[in-house]
Amino acid sequence: MKKLTLLFLSLICINLLYAQESTNTDAAVISFSEESFDFGDIEQGEKVKHVFKFENKGKAPLILSNVLTQCGCTATNWPRDPIAPGKSGEIEVSFNSAGKMGVQNKVVTIVSNASNSREKVNITTNVTPKKDSSK
Repeated sequence: MKKLTLLFLSLICINLLYAQESTNTDAAVISFSEESFDFGDIEQGEKVKHVFKFENKGKAPLILSNVLTQCGCTATNWPRDPIAPGKSGEIEVSFNSAGKMGVQNKVVTIVSNASNSREKVNITTNVTPKKDSSK
């Protein structure tokens, strides 16, 4: 009886995996031209921005439902309208180094209807002390 139950559960799992795979062939697919960017050394208090470009390589319109940042020092600007198959879009990520010091690594999570629905990009920088401007 245990073998029969195990066989039955295995068949159900295989069918679910196959069904999931076959439905994703028509989904949107988000593809970034780069997944990370390093600003290098910046001075404390400096604000920097970088644009991550992406393309919808799938067969359905790509809809970004949210772009999540790790903290209030990182902000994003992203398209709210659907991105048609074969078309491109941009996500602008800005970082405010006020109150930060040393190496910073910030991850931005992109939530969408794509088959790879939780893609991530990241920015890094090394925040150095502000130079004394009185000299």
